[in-house]
Amino acid sequence: MKKIAVLVILLVAALGAVGYFYFKKPPKAQYKTQKAERGSIVSTVSATGTLNAVVTVQVGTQVSGTISKLYVDFNSLVRKGQPIAQIDPALFTSAVQQARGNALNAEAGLARAKVTAGDAKRTMGRNRQLLADGIISQSDMDAAQTAYDSALTGIRAAQAQVLQTRGALKQAETNLNYATIRSPVDGTVVSRNVDVGQTVAASFQTPTLFTIAQDLTKMQIDTSVDESDISRLQVGQRANFTVDSYPELQFEGAVVQIRNAPVVTQNVVTYVVVIGVSNQDMKLKPGMTANVSVQIQRKDDVLKIPSAALRFKPKRGKDDKGGTEERAVRGERGAPKPGAPAGAGEKGPSQRLYLLNGQGKPVPVPVLTGITDGGFVEVTGGAIKENDEVIVEQLAEKKASGMGSPMGPRF
Repeated sequence: MKKIAVLVILLVAALGAVGYFYFKKPPKAQYKTQKAERGSIVSTVSATGTLNAVVTVQVGTQVSGTISKLYVDFNSLVRKGQPIAQIDPALFTSAVQQARGNALNAEAGLARAKVTAGDAKRTMGRNRQLLADGIISQSDMDAAQTAYDSALTGIRAAQAQVLQTRGALKQAETNLNYATIRSPVDGTVVSRNVDVGQTVAASFQTPTLFTIAQDLTKMQIDTSVDESDISRLQVGQRANFTVDSYPELQFEGAVVQIRNAPVVTQNVVTYVVVIGVSNQDMKLKPGMTANVSVQIQRKDDVLKIPSAALRFKPKRGKDDKGGTEERAVRGERGAPKPGAPAGAGEKGPSQRLYLLNGQGKPVPVPVLTGITDGGFVEVTGGAIKENDEVIVEQLAEKKASGMGSPMGPRF
């Protein structure tokens, strides 16, 4: 009986020791994985811009006065040459009448100068005959010649006066014509900055009375692209964009212009890239903010992995001496692994991801990568194939619920 009790005590002690060391064993690391798969990858450049009409004309005034009539309003469709506003023409009409009177007076002065010149010419002819007959002296003949030359000069002065008054008349008529403000293009009025009774002044900087968009069915997006991405863009590349008004819709466009003038804002250099957009359904409006993605390159049916797999680095545990993983890293940095593509590093940048081995530990694998769309990266070479589980994240370790101290709970 005593032997049985000793055996029972030893068995309980052994089970307690095994249980203690089992529950005190560090928990096994857990990893989140995702399969390498085949599919399409589209490399893009993202930018933000503003929608504008391709041609926008700011209509001002070339004469000063008071707005007496408005013929159009916001969103009005206008034709080239159509009156859109009228400045009070009373002063300009009076100026035309005055200029016309001055022109008539100058023409009458020209006619009077011609009559005077004709009379002086006849007098000079008579005096020449009288001088030949010895009736008058040479001084009388010289006086007649001088009068004739003076009359010719008077004709030229009168002609100059006629030209001057005609120019003043034309200017007055032009100002009268400018009193009627007309549309310079076919388009849509997108803004009106004046009302009837408002006085406008034509100065060095002409005030903007109307803004007319020539054709709202064709628009453009003026985007700002960072200098690090500008070399990847080319005219003709496709672009997709969204606007806040229609977040569920994807609109399409194309790169039509890459401007060389840099824009420096707080030491950040950007370049303006113009995206041409069709707006046949008139959903897009000037001034909308567009989030643009320009398609740089597209590849179909390629092996791709999550971008997170290339960012993953395993956490080293307390008892981890580097064993398998460190040897794998040394193998990667040394001679190429069996199965690795020849000439590694020649097809693209070499990076490293991790797979799980038979013991559930992460093992580094070198791969060659290609284009990326932000979420996935193309694999162009390396010891990885379709459906391989790549590690993208290490999950938080859960503490094991131990059996407590061998001495029992503390009180």
